[in-house]
Amino acid sequence: MKLLRFGPVGSEKPGVLDANGQVRDLSGVIDDVTPEQLSDESLAKLQGLDLELLPVVEQPGRLGTPFAGLGKFLCVGLNYSDHAAETGAEVPAEPVLFTKWSKPTGPDDAVVLPKGSVKSDWEVELGVVIGKKARYVSLEEALSHVAGYCVVNDISEREYQIERCGTWDKGKGCDTFGPIGPWLVTRDEVKDPQNLGMWLDVNGKRYQDGSTSTMVYDVAYLVHYISQFTTLYPGDLISTGTPPGVGLGQKPPVYLKNGDVMELGIEGLGEQRQEVHNWTSDLLD
Repeated sequence: MKLLRFGPVGSEKPGVLDANGQVRDLSGVIDDVTPEQLSDESLAKLQGLDLELLPVVEQPGRLGTPFAGLGKFLCVGLNYSDHAAETGAEVPAEPVLFTKWSKPTGPDDAVVLPKGSVKSDWEVELGVVIGKKARYVSLEEALSHVAGYCVVNDISEREYQIERCGTWDKGKGCDTFGPIGPWLVTRDEVKDPQNLGMWLDVNGKRYQDGSTSTMVYDVAYLVHYISQFTTLYPGDLISTGTPPGVGLGQKPPVYLKNGDVMELGIEGLGEQRQEVHNWTSDLLD
């Protein structure tokens, strides 16, 4: 099942994508796609619906994040060995963890560069959405705590991240730096999260062309590992790292600028498109 939310910011309605690629309105069944709807039991009820009986949304317009009530927005750094190499870093002995402070945005919402930014970068990533509380879970049980998967663009301001001291978070948590969606694809539809092609273009040029098969630490291990440090709750999101091809890794480096267009996607999980704008107050709520 591919769950989504459509409508203006703050007024999104729940929906589902049917087998024909049509958006169906779920608002007569649930109020929203909330963390409470991400349990196996709740998802099973939704999967039991006859989608043909739900209203078709002819013009869904804007898509929001595919679920509301995002909890922790956790990210994993240097989780692809070839990406680590292009940035001049070593593969870490354990997963590198950081958080995104930014309010999540929809898959096609504008990306607004911070004031004076000259090193903002792109990163297509597999997002893992937690559906069941995970605390000290075993490796074998880890995937049973996952509700589903989505596309994330882990946009990063490299100057803030690398040159401004302290943790990576200040370069990762800028406003609009966390596009999510278009859909939350439930776990049953993703037979192997370690075999998904992924790509990202900027202004029509392919920069990233990789696969989740080259992750250093796979999804099951990441859920297991992170649960040793913090309890994961329904609605928490883990962004699992990016393959090579980021702007920082180009020779010379290439960074985002006003007017650029990013297009990205992951096999079976949908696509995103974002226009890049310089910072102005009217572009942020």
